[in-house]
Amino acid sequence: MAQAKVDGLLFREMLLAGAALLEQNREAVDALNVFPVPDGDTGTNMSLTVMGAAKELNQSELMRVDEAAEAVAKGSLKGARGNSGVILSQLFRGFARGVAGEAEVTPLVFAKALKSGSETAYKAIMKPKEGTILTVSRVIADAAIAQAKKTPEDMEALFKAILSSGESILRRTPEMLPVLKQAGVVDAGGRGLLLIYAGMNAVLLGKEIVVAPVTMTEDGEATFDDNHDAIGEIRYAYCTEFLIQNVDETVTDNDIATFRRKLNRIGDCVLVVGDLTLIKVHVHTNDPGKALQAALALGELINLKIENMIEQRRERQRASQVQPEKETGMVAVSLGEGFSAIFKDLGVDCIVDGGQTMNPSIEDLLRAIDGVRAKIVYVFPNNSNVILAAQQAAELSRREVYVIPTKNVAMGVAGVIACQSELPPEENAAHMREAAGRVKSGMITAAIRDSRFEDLTIREGDYIGLYNGKISVCDKTPRAVAVRLMEMLVTEDDSLITVFYGEDASKEEAESLADEFARAYSVCDVELHSGGQPVYCYILSVE
Repeated sequence: MAQAKVDGLLFREMLLAGAALLEQNREAVDALNVFPVPDGDTGTNMSLTVMGAAKELNQSELMRVDEAAEAVAKGSLKGARGNSGVILSQLFRGFARGVAGEAEVTPLVFAKALKSGSETAYKAIMKPKEGTILTVSRVIADAAIAQAKKTPEDMEALFKAILSSGESILRRTPEMLPVLKQAGVVDAGGRGLLLIYAGMNAVLLGKEIVVAPVTMTEDGEATFDDNHDAIGEIRYAYCTEFLIQNVDETVTDNDIATFRRKLNRIGDCVLVVGDLTLIKVHVHTNDPGKALQAALALGELINLKIENMIEQRRERQRASQVQPEKETGMVAVSLGEGFSAIFKDLGVDCIVDGGQTMNPSIEDLLRAIDGVRAKIVYVFPNNSNVILAAQQAAELSRREVYVIPTKNVAMGVAGVIACQSELPPEENAAHMREAAGRVKSGMITAAIRDSRFEDLTIREGDYIGLYNGKISVCDKTPRAVAVRLMEMLVTEDDSLITVFYGEDASKEEAESLADEFARAYSVCDVELHSGGQPVYCYILSVE
């Protein structure tokens, strides 16, 4: 008999399977990246975003689909990274609106919620491009509504239409975006979305996808990003963590599931992961004793930690009252110790770590913004793949926030230097945007795969130079690329050249390159700084 409706519990299992399937194929989606550099990879960003949704879902057993969808929307928004992750969070946000008030959903309600998600995502993007995840979501939603009207009580038929229409439009994305066609790939965001839907469909068909949506450290230990500062009203006061070892030989997986349900009844932020040899437990509760007592029935407890979050908040509030709130503050995303030091020296209040392959989440940025004790906060994303997340964080913040859309750290440095806090905030923001926009930037990195871009044939291991974000030069050494790139960057109107060398370039090589620039462009001042950035051995700035 066909599945006619989806309730909260089934939706949870479907979403978790979608998250698991995307994580399994994360590297494959990353490989669809148009540029042959590890630059804010789509698969990684989307996987981390949907894992945020999974973590929120796992905090309690939600019987209603609207409650489960709201948890997905909340978790994905907090965890959204990169443009693809933010768009995915907006799809979930619109879906949650579409199922509001529904304990369980029919195919038609589900399809209309997909349409709501697509419309919400389109509205979130100032200049939406066709041939992207947006197009895929829109076509899928239209096909889903048409199918649901034909088979109003068949959820499996609905998902068959979702996947078939999605694959069809995905194959056509290279026709809509020439850059995809030249690279010989389909849109990475669209592929990631289809993997999520494929995982959801697997649950409907009774197939199992076994991957726990839990962050892992390099040594394989499960972790839980437990940010007490991000909690609004504290309903459960005690953050309780411990490990269960020497698990009783009579304990089964069902016993562990029962234990997890007990914790969900006495608290939230529940994490129970591991196997029958070692179990990691985390819960926020008002009765840690009950959690410990239930755990003792499974095995021995070690590494116990219980923290009073209410008292922690009191301490932070007392500490914050010591520092008066100033008029303006700044937040900058950095990607290396050298750049972080530069931003601090220039008066930036909060530095957010954000490399090319691990973009900061909306929650990371919001935490930084709200942590600055200032009435007005200026944010410098310093990466084109972080701007959208910064804008979303600005909307969520209680402060007056201005995002200066800097696409790289060189632009960010120029923008920060241009800050004039005595100006009215809108005028100051415009002044900083103008200063950042005047910067011409060059970025040099090694290609990670063979590729073609316009008239350039790129081989894995070649060095490529990006002029204001566009691949413009290819050569065998970073120095050769830097010299050719500088010829494009410098004009007779320029007066300053800045070279930031990364973690893969030596100081001696950088000094030699800067000396060459000083000789070749004698009318310009040449400055050399250690940026310490990964991926890009040199970042060049001309203004």
